[in-house]
Amino acid sequence: MAACPKIVVVFDFDKTIIDCDSDNWVVDELGATDLFNSLLPIMPWNALMDRMMSELHAQGKTVEDVRKALTSVPIHPRVVPAIKTAHALGCDLKVVSDANLFFIETVMEHLGIRECFSEIYTNPGFVDRQGCLRIQPFNSSPHACANPCPPNMCKGGVTEKLLSTLPEKMFIYLGDGVGDYCPSLKLREEDHVLPRKDFPVWDLICKAPTLVKAKIHAWIDGQELEQTLLQTISEICASFPDDQDISSSQMMSADWKLPSVSTSAAHEPLRRTALPMHHLT
Repeated sequence: MAACPKIVVVFDFDKTIIDCDSDNWVVDELGATDLFNSLLPIMPWNALMDRMMSELHAQGKTVEDVRKALTSVPIHPRVVPAIKTAHALGCDLKVVSDANLFFIETVMEHLGIRECFSEIYTNPGFVDRQGCLRIQPFNSSPHACANPCPPNMCKGGVTEKLLSTLPEKMFIYLGDGVGDYCPSLKLREEDHVLPRKDFPVWDLICKAPTLVKAKIHAWIDGQELEQTLLQTISEICASFPDDQDISSSQMMSADWKLPSVSTSAAHEPLRRTALPMHHLT
């Protein structure tokens, strides 16, 4: 029987599940960095990525070329076991990301973790009739959020809907970027937020940690992501006396054989007091 059916774990994708920005990775791998950098000052990011896919298609790059680039994204070797363990324990795993569906599903299928996730909230990514990959905004019109969210997606709005749909669940949210700050503010006291330390979301939280109601646990790399996530799941499950206990062997039993991927080079609650500022990245 699943040990943690009352827990929803929400992951960001770029620099959380994988250890890079998937948009930048594809652009760099397919040799379009200079064009991307020249257009970045004059185009919104989401529209720019759609333009880049069209430009690459015009240069003869195929969807298979994009897929091949995505199968080599860097990922810490402990992230996939962490995801598989959380799923095996009965947690409901979801992704909320400003990447796009094609990139996310391609990477997940390569890693063998697509079936671990019940839902993916992200920008649509699809192949059109001409064989060109198209990327569209998550929101068809600009949202009205006052937090530092990108114009095409407010992750806080998605998180609010999940909380209202699943009010009986306890939420764990993992992220790294500016866009992950808004959902951190939406979480309740019984929830947990796991910001990546010394990344933009961590810096924003450190400015005013009392604005975040949820319990805060920082992590640095994939190894700490695994340790912090599984420890948090264990503590939540322990708060439900009617649920079965989770042994340490259950927590660390997800050492599945992983596909060949690149690798990139603790459970620490954040005190709710004034903290030193960290540089934005």
